Amino acid sequence: MRSSFSWTLALLAGLLSGPALAQTPAAAPAATTTAPEATDARQLWQLLDYVAVDYGGAVENGQIASEGEYAEMLDFSANALQQAGALPAHADKARVTALVGQLRAAVQAKASADEVAQLAHQAAQLLVAAYPMPVSPAKAPDIKKGSQLFQQICASCHGASGGGDGPAAQGLDPQPIAFSDAQRANARSLMALYQVTSQGVEGTSMVAFGALPDDDRWALAYFVGGLSYNDELRATGKALWQSDAGLRARFADLAALSTTTAQSLTPAMPIEQARAVLAYLRANPEVVSEGKASGVALSRQRLAQSLVALKAGDRNQAMKLALSAYLDGFEPLEPTIAARNKALMTQVESAMVQYRATVASGTLQQAEAAAGQLQTMFDQVEAELNAGASDATATFVGALTILLREGLEALLIVIGMVALLRKAGRQDALRYVHAGWSSALVAGGLTWAAATYLVEISGASREVTEGLGSVVAALVLLSVGLWMHSKSSAGRWQSYLSEKLSASMGQGSMWGLFALAFISVYREVFETVLFFSALASDGHHAALLGGGLAAVAILAVIALVLLRTSARMPVGRFFSATSILVAVLAVVLMGKGVSSLQEAGWVSATPLAAPRIELLGMFPTVETMLAQALVLALVVFGFAYNRAAARKALGVQK
Repeated sequence: MRSSFSWTLALLAGLLSGPALAQTPAAAPAATTTAPEATDARQLWQLLDYVAVDYGGAVENGQIASEGEYAEMLDFSANALQQAGALPAHADKARVTALVGQLRAAVQAKASADEVAQLAHQAAQLLVAAYPMPVSPAKAPDIKKGSQLFQQICASCHGASGGGDGPAAQGLDPQPIAFSDAQRANARSLMALYQVTSQGVEGTSMVAFGALPDDDRWALAYFVGGLSYNDELRATGKALWQSDAGLRARFADLAALSTTTAQSLTPAMPIEQARAVLAYLRANPEVVSEGKASGVALSRQRLAQSLVALKAGDRNQAMKLALSAYLDGFEPLEPTIAARNKALMTQVESAMVQYRATVASGTLQQAEAAAGQLQTMFDQVEAELNAGASDATATFVGALTILLREGLEALLIVIGMVALLRKAGRQDALRYVHAGWSSALVAGGLTWAAATYLVEISGASREVTEGLGSVVAALVLLSVGLWMHSKSSAGRWQSYLSEKLSASMGQGSMWGLFALAFISVYREVFETVLFFSALASDGHHAALLGGGLAAVAILAVIALVLLRTSARMPVGRFFSATSILVAVLAVVLMGKGVSSLQEAGWVSATPLAAPRIELLGMFPTVETMLAQALVLALVVFGFAYNRAAARKALGVQK
């Protein structure tokens, strides 16, 4: 039967089959990690796409134009309805089935091609939303590579220009379809070309070419999808793209470009304009990638991709995408959201931890429920951002609170080191401390320059830097706190300062002071720089500068008060009070460090029904609580041991 569908099969069979490949027996598709339910959904999607593309050749003005093609449309729509009913359970399964039922009824009633195509596309869109599947390449395809592949393995049948007139086309029955056929190109999406190339068509000579790299299959699909256009159309499309902001918003990502057809654009523009736009974008997909998603949009995108990976049975990839949803999408927004709705920011963070936990060890249904909760929260985040998009006060408050929060911890550590060295009379060692924190500020400036002009610092890199810095600083502070407490408990601080401290602080100890000052300050500067960069995107630079300067002024006052207070405080009381403060900081930094490493994916996260108190480094996960409990236990044990040793020493002296 030389029907429209048969022509389509010939088109697809010839797409990747030159003379050599044409003789290859039909092989089983390459093994993948795709779950059965995802495969079923893709097969249904293909059927819907076939109906949308080919129905116009079967019925015209309510009359059958081709008996053979119409019989196939009836068969396809019936099979589609059967497959819809066999889909796995899902909240939207009934809606998908209902739409496919309407499509079946429209085909039986010989409805118009536009109505049938609209129903088929609506069902396909809902299907993808309910049963996520790859609909676009991970990056802009290489069109030159697609052209090379076409000439190597397709041109022998389809011709060098895609006209269906290649030397191997003679004798083929049915003949290969010309990719230059504008009418069919108007109804065909790039995703359709990619899907059939990847899976093949059962019962035909079109086998699956899943063994080709994914990037190559997309490159080929994009090149083939542009063969019905010419340079004049591409030039017109470029002008439309550059002048129409609404058009750029419609094609916000490669997923939109890969699933859009010229026919689907016609309600908004004439068909020739629609063809021109697609002609330009399919030839230059990188212009869509230049406007890649960010913020909440990126979080939504990564979350959806994570569910796709989880459905395919790839938990590792699903976890990576879940981490990216937070680190690359939501985390840069935290300063702004925290300034407007701190409770919402905390809820999103907790929900993301919960989602990652279900990805790691939960069921697919649990992950879908957690993802649905996050999508609802993202709606609230977008509402907050839109409501306060022009609020300079929010930027000022955000800058003030961020710098105060990050600066206070570093300030307490540095001031403690300075006060200790002054008490010990080691003015010469102070320059190492000052060199440490000032070098950290310089490194922070270089980090800002790199993040702004040179490279994009990933969310994982941010969290690893902050996490490791916090853990190292916590361990150093723990040892320092226990040491200081031992001197205050034994009452030997005066003799130690005058005799042993000065002698024991050699060159190695000096550089240790430098390292502690640098690590303690840089981890805070690093986070502050990145948060300030995010706040700067709102454009309220004066408010940002004002908030930062206000925070610096407050920190300067705190530093002055602490230095004067410590100078007047008796040495014994200073050691005792400082040892407690340093131990508390060690517990706080350990909690923050482990939390950051969790966010970077270095440490697992097990949600716990516990309060979240960021000021104390308390985060509601088993791992952070255990880490803090361990440090706290060491502090308690160390302090108790010091007191026991002090009482024993006093007894011996008596």
